[in-house]
Amino acid sequence: MDSKTPKADKPHAVCIPFPIQSHIKAMLKFSKLLHHKGFHITFINTEFNHQRFLKFRGPNSLDGLSDFQFKTIPDNLPPSDLNATQDLSSLGNSIMKNFLASFSNLLVKLNSATSNVPPVTCIISDGFMQFTINAAQELGIPILMFFTVSACSLMGYMQIPRLQDKGIIPLKDKSYLTNGYLDTVIDWIPGMRGIRLKDLPSEVRTIDPNDVVFKFVIETAERAPTASGIVIQTFDALEQEVLDALLTMFPHVYAIGPLQPLLSHLTNDPLKSIGYSLWEEETECLQWLNSKAPNSVIYVNFGSIVVMTPTQLVEFGWGIANSKYLFLWIIRPDLVVGESAILPPEFKLVTKERGLIASWCPQEEVLNHPSIGGFITHSGWNSTIESVCAGVPMLCWPFLGDQQTNCKYTCNEWGIGMEIDNDVKREEVEKIVKELMEGEKGKKMKKKAMEWKKLAEEATEPLGSSSINVKNLVNEVLLLK
Repeated sequence: MDSKTPKADKPHAVCIPFPIQSHIKAMLKFSKLLHHKGFHITFINTEFNHQRFLKFRGPNSLDGLSDFQFKTIPDNLPPSDLNATQDLSSLGNSIMKNFLASFSNLLVKLNSATSNVPPVTCIISDGFMQFTINAAQELGIPILMFFTVSACSLMGYMQIPRLQDKGIIPLKDKSYLTNGYLDTVIDWIPGMRGIRLKDLPSEVRTIDPNDVVFKFVIETAERAPTASGIVIQTFDALEQEVLDALLTMFPHVYAIGPLQPLLSHLTNDPLKSIGYSLWEEETECLQWLNSKAPNSVIYVNFGSIVVMTPTQLVEFGWGIANSKYLFLWIIRPDLVVGESAILPPEFKLVTKERGLIASWCPQEEVLNHPSIGGFITHSGWNSTIESVCAGVPMLCWPFLGDQQTNCKYTCNEWGIGMEIDNDVKREEVEKIVKELMEGEKGKKMKKKAMEWKKLAEEATEPLGSSSINVKNLVNEVLLLK
């Protein structure tokens, strides 16, 4: 089957991401892969994110093609700053209460005789958008939950209801965050050895059983196994043990990643110009990197959601400055809690020859630039897997959600990272940056990172495990009548 299949016979996948930057980016890549396999695609953004795309990427950036179209649904949230990620609790709350009705209405419109598109044959939903399962059941079509997190984090999320049943969470009170309780080893999770409570997704740290995000992830864990199958953006060699364990919990599990190299193998991709960023990307940083020696620059980016205190920003700043290494640091407008992210004038003076600060950048191009020697990251999954693809070792400062689990695996299982303490201190940052860039441990991590890079390349070759998994997924789940 290819993109020349007549319109009426084309399978039609409706793709809906969780409405934040990293999830949209991964879903858009996955949708492009399916389009290449001959699917008609309808991609759904919230109106708020649709406006952000148009603002930063241009009024025609989402025109799509006749068989790859963008539609919107409201998020029912009050207007907010187009430059900032929306509040996650409010978003989670609105998804649980409001999204199903708008989503179902849109499906009815797409299936109406006047819509001029083939009838919807399957739904590709972000794994955290549980309401879509109801819509798929109503239409009697297959639904695939696409998890943009690692397999190890997904396994962690799947255990949250059981941890609650056993009375391990929610925590009794705030003292449990600091009294060593989080060091408790949870030794019964399939495919995961020696995991402590603190290594599981941060939702296990809640004290309030009615916390919106806590309830949201419990609902996700309970509903996901009722879908037709799940896809995880990872590759077999990276997380084999956990993937095998997940196979016993879901009807179908497909490791399909990393997504970018899979897309890079496509010849003449008509969707190449459709970009992924909700912020304006400053590409000047690539010219700056061109003038730097190989492996000489430390890249710093805490993703699209992390917020820090002014003190943390300053401690990171001086730690990086005192290491004397060149750096490219991405500081989003909304990085610092409640105020603008401003470093002291002395910092700018000391580092002006050595550093470049930008507000957003094309991260994959940056990570693949030969001058990048290391990455200070929040351990979000997109950033982690992009770093694996580029063979770049990491310094991890996890903040929330799945980042704790990714950090644990990056540092302890895959050997390509070191963790920075949550209570960030400039002396520690300076020391760990030097270790990464010139120490023995840094050299070992770099070697290991290059080995994983090679395995990621092998998985995404035409006969690699991820490429085969795409084919199987289409035949075993998406084309089932």
